[in-house]
Amino acid sequence: MKSTVVQVTTGSREVVHDITGECERFAAGEGGDGLLHVFVPHATAGVAIIELGAGSDDDLLAALADLLPADDRWRHAHGSRGHGRSHVMPALIPPYATIPVLNGRMALGTWQSVALVDLNVDNPERQVRLSFLAG
Repeated sequence: MKSTVVQVTTGSREVVHDITGECERFAAGEGGDGLLHVFVPHATAGVAIIELGAGSDDDLLAALADLLPADDRWRHAHGSRGHGRSHVMPALIPPYATIPVLNGRMALGTWQSVALVDLNVDNPERQVRLSFLAG
């Protein structure tokens, strides 16, 4: 298994951050067939396979705001208002995804991208671990 860590700056706002390019480059560098595992070692971030750039990323953030409002209901309360919801989000959008790789290319659908989902405005620096398991 080969593995690397990619640094991602998400900034001070909620974000659906496209990491498809980093994933493609890593998979291409490994070549061949196998599985690409994408993992974020954070308690407040997730990985989504989703269409990006056509409004779906904003729709996802809106849906998460409806499901997990940034208010004072959360028992886990420190940092920015509603911070506890960021700790619940990975139960809905897990901190990992596994993608088949064929001939060094991710076998994603036509409109699928790989995204880091981060609602935690208190932590703008993230790591994404990419691991390739050859077939």
